Amino acid sequence: MISITVDEVEDIAIGAAVMGTGGGGDPHVGKLVAKQAIEQHGSVPLLSPDELAEDDLVIPTAQMGAPTVSYEKPPGGDELVKSVKRVESAIGQKAIATMPIECGGINSTFPIAVAAQMGIPLVDADGMGRAFPELQHETFNIYGVSGTPAAVADSHGNVCLLDTVDNVSLEWIARGITVRMGGTGYLADYPMTGTQVQETAIPNTMSLVKDIGEAVRVADGDVVEAIAEVTAASIYGEACHLFEGKIVDVKRRTEAGFVLGHVELEGLGEDRGQTMRIDFQNENLAAKVGDEYRITVPDLITVLDRETGDPIPTERLRYGARVQVLGIPTPEIMRTPAALEVWGPRTFGIETDYRPLNA
Repeated sequence: MISITVDEVEDIAIGAAVMGTGGGGDPHVGKLVAKQAIEQHGSVPLLSPDELAEDDLVIPTAQMGAPTVSYEKPPGGDELVKSVKRVESAIGQKAIATMPIECGGINSTFPIAVAAQMGIPLVDADGMGRAFPELQHETFNIYGVSGTPAAVADSHGNVCLLDTVDNVSLEWIARGITVRMGGTGYLADYPMTGTQVQETAIPNTMSLVKDIGEAVRVADGDVVEAIAEVTAASIYGEACHLFEGKIVDVKRRTEAGFVLGHVELEGLGEDRGQTMRIDFQNENLAAKVGDEYRITVPDLITVLDRETGDPIPTERLRYGARVQVLGIPTPEIMRTPAALEVWGPRTFGIETDYRPLNA
C-alpha cells in the first residue's frame, strides 16, 4: 500500500485539474487544505478497492456547489469530517475509509484531507471518472447504490442529514441546501460496503490522477503527448489534441448552484480559419468545431494553456487567452447504455447522440 504525502498532493492537484474537465472546484484550494492536513496528521494510505473487506464501510466525501463560489469562500477545515461523523451516527458504524465521488478538481484533494484528519485510508477509486455537476452522475447511482443517508455541512457548524427516496432527489434537495449555505456545502454521501465499491466504483483513478500530474510536471515539450502516454496505459484510452485557438468570447453565470455558460475559440496554427464552441455546466460538456460536435460527455474535454500546458478551470477562462483543447476517452464502465441514460449528452440538453472519441 502506498501513501499520499505532501509531494504526491502536488501531482494529484495537477492531474485533478486535467481530469476535472474545467470543473470539480479549484484544485489549488483543495491542494492547500490537503497539504495542511497531512502536515498536521501524517500521510494518507491509498487503498486499492481489492483490499476492502466485504462489509467494510466506505463514506465518500466532496465539496458541493458552484466552483466560482468555492474559490472565493474556502472551507474552515473540519466541515467534511462533521458530515462523515453524522452519516456514521445515522448508520451506527464507523467508516474504515473515505473516497472521492469524482476524480477531478477540488474533489480529488478534499477527501485526502478528510482521510488525514480522521486517520483512515483513501480508496483508489471514484464514482465519476472525471468531474460532473450533479450527485446522480455517479457510477454508484447507475449501478444501484443509495446516496443516503447523506450529510451536508457548512463553515458555520450547520450539519443537515438527508434521507431521500432516490438519488435524483438527493441532488435536488442537497443543491437547495447548498444554495442556502452560501453556494458551497461539504458533503458525505453514498455510504457503501467494500463489495459495493468493488462492483460500482471506477478503479485506480487516484493513481491515474497522480501519474498524469507527474507527467505534466516533468514534461519536456508537448504536454498533450505526455498525458496521452499515461492515459493510453490506463482503462481510459489515449488522450488526443482536439483544437488550438484563441478565446474570443466567454459567457458565464452562476445559477441554482451551478456555473453555466460557453466559451468560443478562433483557430490558430493548423486550426486557423475554424471555430470551436465549448458548453459547460461547472464542467465542459460538449465541443463543436463549426456546426459539428467533435466530443461530448461522458468523454473528457480539458482546456490547456497553449504555452505552459496548465489546465484552465471554467471559472478562469478569459478573453484573449491562447489555449489548446484536449480530449480523453472514457472507460467502458462510463459508457454503458445505463451510464449514458444518466450522463449522456441528451441528459444535458445537448441535441446529439454520444459518439465515443476516436471511434
